[in-house]
Amino acid sequence: MYKGEYSHSIDAKGRITVPVKLRDELGEGFVITKGLDGCLWMLDKEQWDKVEEMLLTMPQLTSKEARAFSRFMIAGACDGEVDKQGRLLIPANLREHAGLTKDVVFSGVGSRVEIWDKSRYDEINEGIDIDAITAKLVEQGLRI
Repeated sequence: MYKGEYSHSIDAKGRITVPVKLRDELGEGFVITKGLDGCLWMLDKEQWDKVEEMLLTMPQLTSKEARAFSRFMIAGACDGEVDKQGRLLIPANLREHAGLTKDVVFSGVGSRVEIWDKSRYDEINEGIDIDAITAKLVEQGLRI
């Protein structure tokens, strides 16, 4: 389970240092793809396999939404590779999707790591009413 927040900077070539703790947990084989809410997702091989399996079981031939979601998740995905300095090159299309500029936040959220542009991350978290969200989730059966 991934957890924690880590701030780093992305260089002009699109390289970012992956925090050592996350690097160790992700292992050698991981995937980066477009995430929801305007971020990127980093998934270890096991979790990516689960995503692929879920996508393959969706009704591709009869559901336009299933095809669009599969396209969104798979077309933008790439294998992640960390260099000897611990840096990850994020392709231009993924940097554009997430609006990555200079300051970046890695956010561990359970089954995945999200990569956010810091200003977007701060903006999305600023407007959250955690008490209202918690109340709604408790109504739906959440038990803490």
